[in-house]
Amino acid sequence: MPSLETSTAFFSLSLLLGFSPGPDNLFVLMQSATHGRRAGFCVVLGLCCGLLVHTAAVALGLAAVFAASPTAFTMLKFAGAAYLAYLAWQAWHAPADAKLTQHAPQMHPWHMLARGFIMNLTNPKVIFFFLAFLPQFVAAGRGAVILQLCWFGFLFILATLVSFGAITCFAAFLGDRLKRSATVQRALNRLTGMVFGGMAIRLALAKA
Repeated sequence: MPSLETSTAFFSLSLLLGFSPGPDNLFVLMQSATHGRRAGFCVVLGLCCGLLVHTAAVALGLAAVFAASPTAFTMLKFAGAAYLAYLAWQAWHAPADAKLTQHAPQMHPWHMLARGFIMNLTNPKVIFFFLAFLPQFVAAGRGAVILQLCWFGFLFILATLVSFGAITCFAAFLGDRLKRSATVQRALNRLTGMVFGGMAIRLALAKA
């Protein structure tokens, strides 16, 4: 297994990456601000489930095969872009009545978990990131490569839970106060819609 120093360095870097601006933590930020802390954590868990799939793909060598196929990359990125566009439409047309939003039933946990999972799994850039990032810390003589990759995947997921969890708490706290005003709620819905729309365009234009 990797040394303690290597594992600590990898975890610290993964934690830093978790707090760095990116599509996943921005997605968590907007979902938590709009739907609350519980929904935000469900989205985070969904994203981590997607990371489990990516870790397994890299460890088994499937990601390299997938990354070599332009057709698969194009299909996946357009699927992800279409899903983000759908979420943008939903957010843009969400109700802006402060009384309704305060007493409206919360989004179902499984629904929010699925959002995070689909968001992560349909982002082909994650595959390329894992292919480039994880193998750098694998050391010969430290055990089977597949086990080392799984270990680093686990550490990355743990760092994601910590960093995204903190983002969720902050965004939910702020969103709870903002949603007490119908005007602010409407602005938050519009902002969420524009952010998701922008992410959809960016993903659709992404190149391998």
